[in-house]
Amino acid sequence: MSSTDTETANPVDKTAIRDAATVIVVRDRGARPSVLMGQRGANAAFMPNKFVFPGGAVDSGDAQVALARPLPPLCASRLQEEAPGARAAALAVAAVRELWEETGQILGAPAPWPSDIPEDWLTFAGTGHRPAADALQFVFRAITPPGRPRRFDARFFLVDAEALQSDLDDFDAAADELSHLQWIPLDEVRSFDLPFITEVVLAEVAARLHEPGPPDSVPFFRNNDEASLFLRLRGGRLPE
Repeated sequence: MSSTDTETANPVDKTAIRDAATVIVVRDRGARPSVLMGQRGANAAFMPNKFVFPGGAVDSGDAQVALARPLPPLCASRLQEEAPGARAAALAVAAVRELWEETGQILGAPAPWPSDIPEDWLTFAGTGHRPAADALQFVFRAITPPGRPRRFDARFFLVDAEALQSDLDDFDAAADELSHLQWIPLDEVRSFDLPFITEVVLAEVAARLHEPGPPDSVPFFRNNDEASLFLRLRGGRLPE
């Protein structure tokens, strides 16, 4: 999980809410589907020991990285709802970067980089790929409740493992933030130690396994100091 640019601090708990991207990679969707997860360390400040999807905070440089292929227009529209400024592309870039850093898996397209390569992207660029977001589907959004040591405005992206440009069982390029990286069958995943929000998102993923395209509306679990609301993001006019 990288350093981030971020959002306004909460006036009560003084904890900044940081934009974040999480990637749910599904394998063998048509047979016995499984998802790629790893375990956070016992000393981690956020969700220690929990099994989680790869993901993390948006880095200040993510908005400067050009995607080889953009997000689907429907997903970009949903991402912009109830979000200040242009967030969609930076969130997609963060999703690709975090997937690479935490699992060593490549979501990209074979292409040269258009300019100087940011330091965080040197090893990714060395594979001959640029980040691509056309296979990402925005399926869930959740803000960490108040009172936690860290708070994130997390957007969850679903992607089929067939879109990855890497060996699905090779995690050698992964950093050490997640241990026990593995493909967990959906029918077994609830036997692992999962965060509550991960269980909620998994239910949404299971319901979408036979849907080829992104959802028309996206669940949004919005937590603030006044209330916890479960909303639907429907977006506005599609981007030009």
